[in-house]
Amino acid sequence: MESRILRDLLDSASRLVGDVQWQAAFRNVLMAPADAALAPTAVKLLKTLYRLQGQGILSGQHDYLESPDEFSSKLKMLSGQYAAIHGYELGAIENQTVQQIDSQRQAVVDSAIKWNKAGGIVTLTYHAHLPGTAPVWQNVQMSLSDADFAKYISPGTVQYNALITDLDKTAESLKKLNDAGVPVLWRPYHEMNGDWFWWGRKSSFSQLWDIMFERYTAYHKLHNLLWVWSPNAENQWSDEPASYYPGSSRVDVLAMDIYDADFKASHQDSLWELGRGKLIAIGENGELPPPAVLAKSQNKWSYQMNWGKLLFEKNSDVAIKSFMKDSFVFTLDEYTAKAAIYASMPEAAPMPGLYGQYYSNATLSGTPAVTRTDADINFVWRLSAPDPALPADVFSVRWSGRLSAAYTESYTIYSSSDDGIRVWIDGVLVIDSWVKQSGQERKGMVNLIAGKLHELKVEYYENQGDARAVLMWESPRQVKGVIPAGAFYLP
Repeated sequence: MESRILRDLLDSASRLVGDVQWQAAFRNVLMAPADAALAPTAVKLLKTLYRLQGQGILSGQHDYLESPDEFSSKLKMLSGQYAAIHGYELGAIENQTVQQIDSQRQAVVDSAIKWNKAGGIVTLTYHAHLPGTAPVWQNVQMSLSDADFAKYISPGTVQYNALITDLDKTAESLKKLNDAGVPVLWRPYHEMNGDWFWWGRKSSFSQLWDIMFERYTAYHKLHNLLWVWSPNAENQWSDEPASYYPGSSRVDVLAMDIYDADFKASHQDSLWELGRGKLIAIGENGELPPPAVLAKSQNKWSYQMNWGKLLFEKNSDVAIKSFMKDSFVFTLDEYTAKAAIYASMPEAAPMPGLYGQYYSNATLSGTPAVTRTDADINFVWRLSAPDPALPADVFSVRWSGRLSAAYTESYTIYSSSDDGIRVWIDGVLVIDSWVKQSGQERKGMVNLIAGKLHELKVEYYENQGDARAVLMWESPRQVKGVIPAGAFYLP
């Protein structure tokens, strides 16, 4: 409880502090898993998702309990690519017998283990029927008063005991995945801000969430779960989601279910503000989100999930193929390639500075004459050499490292150089001015996430005469100036 209160206090403070290094430290707290005993495989997945944050959107495809591979396979047949995330269902809604449910859930487990071995991400949804009732859709959509709902979250009642029995039965499937080392994006009790499920629009919803969280993490020791909280997008049928949020210490991913192509920037922005930089995702969609819109103004979504058959009912074959081929959308193959790169990187606390490689030529070729750690890029050498081992004219430099910002917003990156300069952030060329020039200022735009370490590469060359290389930034809340040393970290 004390750590939960501390995280809530830090969350409040993060809205007021504009210091780069404070935000970087806060981000480390923010990225800590909800389950303090989270298994290494799930920790690895969580870290990979954070490293990918802002670079693109992971594609996802949901399948139903009765046919756990149907639409994932259909997407592969149509587009030639699997989605990076395979969505499964554990809730039974067709009045199956206990034996049928066990068999169908085992098929889900078998498919999920296979999917994980292929490098894919597993997510599970749970359409829970009202505890103590038959597993039919009407009992998932059961209308329940607040007073009746309270009985299910009050220990000692018949209804509470029925809830625990259902949770324990569902935990059997999750335990099989836990034992197999499969991390799961676990997405229970979704769309709680609408009134179409028995857990929906309940002022005490967070208590239900906490009961499951404690039962699964503390009692069943299910430490393979990343907890996904997924309200519906606010509209005429759904409340504003924030009042149903269990809090940052109980949630790893904030998702939002978006239908009818309602991909307003305000949905992303409100969820991002609520999570203060935690992972956010599109938990369900029918129509596909437009990649061009995502890349331009909604790049904070980490993944999306096509809901079963709706992918093919709401989108043309051409649109589906185009989406899967878009450079901003990660398929299974593209995700596994990225994940492999990140897995090969050493785990260490970030060290300040930039790695500078200085060459005795203007083409960055051969072996560097000098390598060193530079605090920032704010050099006005004029007619002098950067180092005694280098000439004063005809030299080049490559700086590599990571850049952290104090605010989550669009930044303008400026360079002032004599002569040529190029700047990449997260692999995107932001400034390209590889020409002779005399201190001209160039600029480019980039979206940065507060506290996130964005990959940075800067290349510079000096021809003759004066030499200078200065890197600056500006944003709605960041006054224009030289990027300070505290914003740079070694690769």
